[in-house]
Amino acid sequence: MQDMKEEVRSRLNIEDVVGEYVQLKRAGRNFKGLSPFTGERTPSFYVSPDKNIWHDFSSNKGGDVFSFVMEVEGIDFRAALELLARRVGVDLAQYDSAGAQEMAKRKNRLYEILELATQYYQQSLLKNQHAVEYVFGKRKLSKAIVQSFRIGYAPSTGDALVNFLKMKKFTQKEAQDAGLLNRYNGDLFRGRMMVPLMDGSGRVIGFTARILNDNEPNAPKYLNTPETMLYNKGRHVFGLSQAKEAIRRDDYAVIVEGNLDVVSSHQVGVSQVVATAGTAMTESHLKALVRLTPNARLAFDGDAAGLAATERAIPIAQSVGIDLTIISLSDGAKDPDELIQIDPALWQKAIDEAEPVIDWILTQYSRREDLTTAIGKRKFTTAALRVIRALQDPVEQEHYLQKVSTYTDSSIETLKEKLAGTDEPDEKILKKVAQSSEPVKVDPNGYQENLLAVALIDPAVRELLKDVQPDMLATDEQKAVLEYTKNSSEVPADVPTDLQNYDTYVKIVLLKADARYGEWSDEDRYFETARLVRQLITEHKKIAKDSLTAQLRAAEQNGEDTRATEIRQQLNELIKEIPRAQK
Repeated sequence: MQDMKEEVRSRLNIEDVVGEYVQLKRAGRNFKGLSPFTGERTPSFYVSPDKNIWHDFSSNKGGDVFSFVMEVEGIDFRAALELLARRVGVDLAQYDSAGAQEMAKRKNRLYEILELATQYYQQSLLKNQHAVEYVFGKRKLSKAIVQSFRIGYAPSTGDALVNFLKMKKFTQKEAQDAGLLNRYNGDLFRGRMMVPLMDGSGRVIGFTARILNDNEPNAPKYLNTPETMLYNKGRHVFGLSQAKEAIRRDDYAVIVEGNLDVVSSHQVGVSQVVATAGTAMTESHLKALVRLTPNARLAFDGDAAGLAATERAIPIAQSVGIDLTIISLSDGAKDPDELIQIDPALWQKAIDEAEPVIDWILTQYSRREDLTTAIGKRKFTTAALRVIRALQDPVEQEHYLQKVSTYTDSSIETLKEKLAGTDEPDEKILKKVAQSSEPVKVDPNGYQENLLAVALIDPAVRELLKDVQPDMLATDEQKAVLEYTKNSSEVPADVPTDLQNYDTYVKIVLLKADARYGEWSDEDRYFETARLVRQLITEHKKIAKDSLTAQLRAAEQNGEDTRATEIRQQLNELIKEIPRAQK
């Protein structure tokens, strides 16, 4: 069951599923919208692509993509799983007990064979002087970067890897399924520098291979692993496992065309750089990145193909929710690697000076039309206003209308008239949400979760938790988070190892922390924590008071005078403390 659940989840973007029922808008790294479960007028429903969870503050519901579908459709988990599986084309029949075991076994074997092939290529590099001179001499790659990207060399004999894998007890079929053999069942990669393709967690799923001699006749410069059970070029982002921490830290990703552009960039310390498969950028590529940051800077080659790819990426980025800027290379460099060889500082400068995508579009459109003619102005303004029409902020629209006015020597009024005359985009029709017969209940322990949320993202307030005891909290998961915050000074970017047993709950608390307290000042978070601690202690004492009152009543009814006297003393002391806790 877990394997089929994870397979379906891996093919989904939670914001896409939720977006069929809720009108979502970007809010930093998250999305927000009006709750589908209450009649709220102020958006308090949040979706986190990074954490793959959702949370509705108005109803205090939350969870993963499956729990959302269960809520909005009014169905159980199995029905939600089947609905989502059909959506992404996963055949659940293959995940019956026998099918699931067989698929898991096949995948594990592919991971094993690709890992062994990587190690073999690494060892082969060290044994081949020509390859060593190319990698460390001509390409000028450092030992550290070669180790980080696990670069190797495929011998040119034609069957070296095949024989090695036979010795390791792998079958020809397994090697073929891993994308390592040619149609003659010999080595697919021969006499090439091997660069492993890794998934987001760093597991090898394929290879890209470059010839060592650019003058070699009839040989493609690059050769890639074909599509396999593990590798899909339309979904794979090269360098993601090495770049993701830098992307999170700097809050933007740089997307380049070539894999070796990524390697060169990482070598000079610019590590938030990844690549797509050539220029064929897809929605899946950008959705893999938007989980880490909503900001991307694009640096495709400056040739015609690169320019066309950049244009194709713009609407994709808008649909995914990525703010796209365009990097222009200086000094006549055709790609980042070439610019880095000239001067690494020029590459960083180009990144820092990335141009807003609308400005770049207007520049490109203006170069394609003769703006001295009426026809040229008409074509330019039609294309430009189509882009401006999609902007939601009126100030931003006004800004770019001024630019179009300058390009065409047209009045703002004329442009606004043409803008108003363009077709409105069709309003998105949302799916209906199943209505629950039960009214939404306010969670009486919601403030406890708020306290844990602010403590998770601000270690400075954790000193205020010294008087908070586990028995004051309602659930085991809350007690676990309390223990973590008391014993850690870290701000977790993801679920800490100590809290893995409460994965979904912790992600929801982190989302709540980001949405509710992320933009608060240090001082405001401190005072809020102090208030919540006072509330927690007070409520705990009130519960103890109610319990003692009930015990006193029972003792009096049973004639237990001594017991009743003891309880009255405890009760009087507790009543004296409650006002102090409220001050």
